[in-house]
Amino acid sequence: MTSPALAAQDVCKRFRSPTGPVQALDHVSMRVEGGSLTALVGPDGAGKTTLLRMAAGLLKSDSGELAVLGLDVSRHAAEIQARISYMPQRFGLYEDLSVQENLDLYADLHNVPSSQRTERYARLMAMTDLGRFTRRPAGKLSGGMKQKLGLACTLVRAPELLLLDEPTVGVDPLSRQELWEILTQLVRDEALPVVVSTAYMDEAARCDQVVVLHEGRVLAQGTPDTLRRDAEGLCYTVRPREGQPARILQAQLLDDESIVDAVPRGGLVRFIHRAESGSAPGPALQALLDSGQSKKVEPELEDSFMLRLHDRRRPDPSPPVPTNALATSAPGPVPASTDKPVIEVRDLVRRFGDFVAVDHASFAVRQGEIFGLLGPNGAGKTTTFRMLCGLLPATSGFIQVAGNNLRTAGAQARRGIGYVAQKFALYGNLTVDENLAFFGKAYGLYGKALSSRMAETRQQFGLQDLGKAPAGQLPGGYKQRLAMATGLLHRPDILFLDEPTSGADPLARREFWRRITALSASGITVIVTTHFMEEAEYCDRVVIQDAGRILAMGTPWDIRRQAGGTADMESAFIAIVRQGRQAQSADGGVGA
Repeated sequence: MTSPALAAQDVCKRFRSPTGPVQALDHVSMRVEGGSLTALVGPDGAGKTTLLRMAAGLLKSDSGELAVLGLDVSRHAAEIQARISYMPQRFGLYEDLSVQENLDLYADLHNVPSSQRTERYARLMAMTDLGRFTRRPAGKLSGGMKQKLGLACTLVRAPELLLLDEPTVGVDPLSRQELWEILTQLVRDEALPVVVSTAYMDEAARCDQVVVLHEGRVLAQGTPDTLRRDAEGLCYTVRPREGQPARILQAQLLDDESIVDAVPRGGLVRFIHRAESGSAPGPALQALLDSGQSKKVEPELEDSFMLRLHDRRRPDPSPPVPTNALATSAPGPVPASTDKPVIEVRDLVRRFGDFVAVDHASFAVRQGEIFGLLGPNGAGKTTTFRMLCGLLPATSGFIQVAGNNLRTAGAQARRGIGYVAQKFALYGNLTVDENLAFFGKAYGLYGKALSSRMAETRQQFGLQDLGKAPAGQLPGGYKQRLAMATGLLHRPDILFLDEPTSGADPLARREFWRRITALSASGITVIVTTHFMEEAEYCDRVVIQDAGRILAMGTPWDIRRQAGGTADMESAFIAIVRQGRQAQSADGGVGA
């Protein structure tokens, strides 16, 4: 390939919205060479999806030049579409068709000759490890397997350029690792140029080139090694005091104006301190830096990303963590011996016909705890989650939530809980205020009490100026804020969060967990499912499930120790799941 696979020069694109025109792309320039892997990263609304859709010939630019495979996209969209493959965030699998039938359908759509299909199918099935499931309906695949099938359908012809829009959103760490092994193999063995947008900085770090977008503009582009040098000499780790959750120390650090970013990592807190920012360290931070407890570490790509966005971030309206939670004697979860569990589960079973989705699960959750449910796609964690919320009846076993037995007093139990769904589940055609009013009344709030709580939550979540905006047209980050606001309107004692940060960038995830830390410090119990293993570090305890069974339970430190003392939760998760599957296979179970 003599010309670049993709070349953009001063590309602009504007859209209309209820709040006025939005500059989705603002003079974007970039190049993608043949046989390379390029990552697009940036906060929600940065322009990543718009740029990919334009490269796929689905949108036209307002100005500038955009060429794909040496062809002008504005004049040769159909020819380009015949030569590239594009996998959007919601790839259109036909769930009633089998794996093989989906492959055949996409081969027909792309006019793949019959003579080429046998060899190509065999290669794709070997690459994705789906060869054992060709007769299984796509709708009965796990989330990770669906993503791999979507990628296989995208590759059923031999494209000259592959465009992927966040292909690992909602995918567990094990499946995510497998997907990236496929991508790197395609680039290495077939010299296929790939452009992928991602919310994971560790994925971007695997690429040849990273393009950082923010509000439609290119903030930076270059190799991961080049970009991470911006944070050289600014990155530290520090160990929390004994008995202090890492998230509490993180909140304390983030209150200091000279701290660019802080995040729990492997039992420590990793932070970026920029003394030359003009803000002197506060007394608590200065004491920390002088104590010898902090250790300077090498920068990562995510450090560079957060550093570049720091001066551009909007003030976060989330409440500060209560001062007493930041004190030296900050208490962790109340010990079980002195406090009755607010959630108790014993021998919980859920069957769907002959399929056992949850197999005799038992655990308890204490007041004020952040408790994580982790597991691969299809492990049973969402089924467990829905039973705890009272949305799905158990086949057998005991569930007690907030002192109420869900089998006999489900309605009473539900009044004391809040729920935020994995996907935006509010009414998109209603305004922000109409959604708040509707859910407030559903929780029994009326008149002055409702008006007061609506005003408080609008202020808490930064929704004051969006009351008349249709919920369905809000940016993703504001949809999440609205979902949280509706779940907390009635001041529940327990908050259930089902993959609340799926698809969110690191900046949005930090802001979200700052709110959750404040809620936990105020005594609210939080149950969360997540595929971001860094988020397990915010939890007091976690459960790892697979094939409906609990494989591990304990603090993040306990989990890492069970996995052999690995330094990070993602490696621990993958090791524990693989160990569990090997043991199940040895016992005669089906590992898939």
